Amino acid sequence: MQQWKIGDVTITKFVEIEMASSATWLLPKATNEALEAIPWLRPHFVAETGDPVLSIHSLLVESEGRRILVDTCVGNDKVRPMKAWDRRQGSFLRDLEEAGHPAPAIDTVLCTHLHVDHVGWNTRLENGRWVPTFANARYLWNRVEYEYWSANPEKQLGDVMGDSVEPVLEAGRVDFVDERHVVTSEVQLEPTPGHTPGHVSVHIRSRGEEALITGDLMHHPVQCAHPEWGASVDVDPGQAEKTRREFLARCADRPVLVIGTHFAGPTAGRIVRDGDAFRLAV
Repeated sequence: MQQWKIGDVTITKFVEIEMASSATWLLPKATNEALEAIPWLRPHFVAETGDPVLSIHSLLVESEGRRILVDTCVGNDKVRPMKAWDRRQGSFLRDLEEAGHPAPAIDTVLCTHLHVDHVGWNTRLENGRWVPTFANARYLWNRVEYEYWSANPEKQLGDVMGDSVEPVLEAGRVDFVDERHVVTSEVQLEPTPGHTPGHVSVHIRSRGEEALITGDLMHHPVQCAHPEWGASVDVDPGQAEKTRREFLARCADRPVLVIGTHFAGPTAGRIVRDGDAFRLAV
């Protein structure tokens, strides 16, 4: 279990899935040969096999007495077209509880966007029904994001809206917020559109220290070296690249801890300029 302190804020990583495999289905240009040309990706982000390593994890942000769970992974029991995600029986909730954060203690669930691997534990299966996993939490969603997926549910991997989104709304647990919503005085949303229309990142500031949780504006650190490499699931590839370049330039050579929502291994580091591009220094 990895943990970071940003001033008075504590951020803890809870991994659901981490694996090395070809990622060209997601990042078409990230072939093993292309990754081999970027030495700093080893040993953390490229395996000995040459395959990229990706992680699906949640980040628990503790701020001003709040327990804010950022993104909720794939979830259990969900019917999905990807073998590793289909009808999972993982230990995510037990891991949270063993770390001192049982589901009833989570008071806020913040989804950077509503893709399948960011909303799965929004709900759990109970007596054949999908119910909110975090029954005492308010779920914070960008309304633009929700409206887009409500109009385009077929673009998701599986019945994401039916099993992981709509049941939370029907239970009255959702607060629709704008892309700069202030969660606490230390935690604020930041618009980073492109991957999805209402995609947000999470900006954390406390006692002069600063961190940014990326969401899916980047999926793998190789996109620091190649910000032009978009994901096949980006809704607006041009906007996604623009957002990524602006983010990297804004963070470069500053004492800002960048925490990648799909970055494996050390997961967090600082963006430094590297020739005409950037790298993640861990």
